[in-house]
Amino acid sequence: MSRIVAENISSANSSNNSSQYFQPSLELIAGELSTATGPSPTLGQLLKHVGDARKEATGDETPVHEVLVNVTEPRPIPFFLSFNNLTYSVKVPRKMALPGFFRRRGRSASADAAVVGSPLAAGDSYFTRNKTLLNNISGETRDGEILAVLGASGSGKSTLIDALANRIAKGSLKGNVTLNGEALESRMLKVISAYVMQDDLLFPMLTVEETLMFAAEFRLPRTLSKSKKKMRVQALIDQLGLRNAAKTVIGDEGHRGVSGGERRRVSIGIDIIHDPIILFLDEPTSGLDSTSAFMVVKVLQRIAQSGSMVVMSIHQPSYRILGLLDRLIFLSRGQTVYSGSPTNLPLYFSEFGYPIPENENKTDFALDLIRELEGSPGGTKSLVEFNETWQSMKHTRDSEPDELGLSLKEAISASISRGKLVPGATNDINSSSMVPTFANPFWKEMVVLSKRSILNSRRMPELFGTRLAAVLVTGFILATVFWQLDNSPKGVQERLGFFAFAMSTTYYTCADALPVFLQERYIFMRETAYNAYRRLSYVISNALVALPGLIFLSFAFAMATFWAVGLDGGLSGFLFYFLMMFASFWSGSSFVTFLSGVVPHVMLGYTIVVAILAYFLLFSGFFINRDRIPVYWIWFHYLSLVKYPYEAVLQNEFENPTKCFVRGIQIFDNSPLGVVPPAMKVRLLQSLSNTLGMRITSSTCLTTGLDILKQEGITDLSKWNCLLITVAWGFLFRVLFYFSLLLGSKNKRS
Repeated sequence: MSRIVAENISSANSSNNSSQYFQPSLELIAGELSTATGPSPTLGQLLKHVGDARKEATGDETPVHEVLVNVTEPRPIPFFLSFNNLTYSVKVPRKMALPGFFRRRGRSASADAAVVGSPLAAGDSYFTRNKTLLNNISGETRDGEILAVLGASGSGKSTLIDALANRIAKGSLKGNVTLNGEALESRMLKVISAYVMQDDLLFPMLTVEETLMFAAEFRLPRTLSKSKKKMRVQALIDQLGLRNAAKTVIGDEGHRGVSGGERRRVSIGIDIIHDPIILFLDEPTSGLDSTSAFMVVKVLQRIAQSGSMVVMSIHQPSYRILGLLDRLIFLSRGQTVYSGSPTNLPLYFSEFGYPIPENENKTDFALDLIRELEGSPGGTKSLVEFNETWQSMKHTRDSEPDELGLSLKEAISASISRGKLVPGATNDINSSSMVPTFANPFWKEMVVLSKRSILNSRRMPELFGTRLAAVLVTGFILATVFWQLDNSPKGVQERLGFFAFAMSTTYYTCADALPVFLQERYIFMRETAYNAYRRLSYVISNALVALPGLIFLSFAFAMATFWAVGLDGGLSGFLFYFLMMFASFWSGSSFVTFLSGVVPHVMLGYTIVVAILAYFLLFSGFFINRDRIPVYWIWFHYLSLVKYPYEAVLQNEFENPTKCFVRGIQIFDNSPLGVVPPAMKVRLLQSLSNTLGMRITSSTCLTTGLDILKQEGITDLSKWNCLLITVAWGFLFRVLFYFSLLLGSKNKRS
């Protein structure tokens, strides 16, 4: 494999005039590798050779790395993964028996009694029962090998992969998993392993090369130069057979991109960018045609031969794929029915009494036989017992030596020295930081996350364009409906309606932020599961990337409505109106983002968002004043996100004490007397003046803006306090979003 990579890098560099000085050293490396009789050196070691050649060519005084392992001699096997007696069960609801007259015809009472009338097993209750998903599963593998877990749907394949990858909560899984005879700690396993999910979770508008480059930025330390990271990516592209698709976007339902097999190889590539020791895969060939599936497993074989151990589940491998596998485990309802080499399958089933026909696929025959036994009265019990006898005889004949040669720390240290793990990590076996928790500092993670998000969004301008169009259309409708409002009592009521609708609209238009994280949720879970970056980095970068768009939307809406409606305040009033719009978009976007971290489904999320925003508007103070809200609901008034922007823009509009909104006979406009002739209104006003003992004329100001604020119950907070509270709501929801990710994105079964 490494020889192929060397040739690919050499051919890639030969086309670049600025990299011609790599050629002699690469030829020398390729020559060394071509004469090697042992296993090929790792890709990381090859990159070290290339880096040293570059330093020599450029006159760097840094001494050349010495080859730590003699590639002309077979190296000892440094890693040996063993798992013993793995048992895992979950609680499932018990079927409840119905009364006799509800019982389905043909179903006997004894059958119902068997459901709930049978004695309870240990751990069972009247409402739940224990279902065993794994039952005393044992096995082993070592680096350079592919261990495949086979079985029918529901046999426990994915559960076993999760158990080995530490994706089952402590306490729920019984048994032990060891590497070189030592128990694997969770923190250690996160760094030396990778897990590839069954679904391809990728950003659709990034190219293959960009996707792998971002993975390199996350998983490789910043002490490694940019050029070496690019070289690692280019070598990985060749290793995965993706050279022709390197500049093609991943694609999705609406954008044409790479093929299914190429997409699967990219998914594998982003998890092996740091050259892990252990690679777990959940059905990597699922949904692929036979050729694409074979190419994927062929890539996995190259990865294994580079010094990794590959553990994967697979449903029904073809004859060609079977030839690439080193060890097999067949499962049936959580129990092992075969464990060993593919070459021993004919002998195993022959001794069991079911010889495999000469021209039949061995795995197809085995799986068909297992399904047939599962449907028989005795199930696969006889095959499970035969496997136990077979394994005991096999271990008696071919017992493994107790001495593995290297301890776990020594093996990891040797791998780091050879470039197997993260380049730049310390190889001091006594150092607690031999395998760092995160490859990059906090600020570096934010920069890379922001860059990736901006690049992906920039290639889908229709998303922001649709949101901008919605804001502009809403602003245009409001501007034309409430065109140039006057200062009459009716104008006051129309202003109140405009502000209530405008403020609620800013929150409703933020609902489109809901699917953004829901689409990225599983990408986020996959990347954070193995410490690609911190959750806090994601939360902050998510907020920073959203800010420019929110500012633009706020300015567009403010420009479309402020002067068209005829709002008061001039330039200073417009600036505050714009700031309040931005604060509303900010808090609304943060609120919806928080909900996306709590609610995992788009439709359910939209339903909750619409309902809660309707409640916010109801208690904002527009439909019912604060002093009229029942005491048992007043708490919701202060929790309403719409309350504070609504009160702020009202104060911005009506804070001028010299501006009058009701003069003289206008006092009758909102009463039944509003329809009488103006002359009659003047006489009524004079009569009212005489009765009150005060002079009221047609030009006397009876209601100012401050009076309107008092009538609306807006007296407890200033407009600037309302602005600050709205901004604070946005920050609070971002903090809650962080905790929702911290608590709700666990990649472990309970």
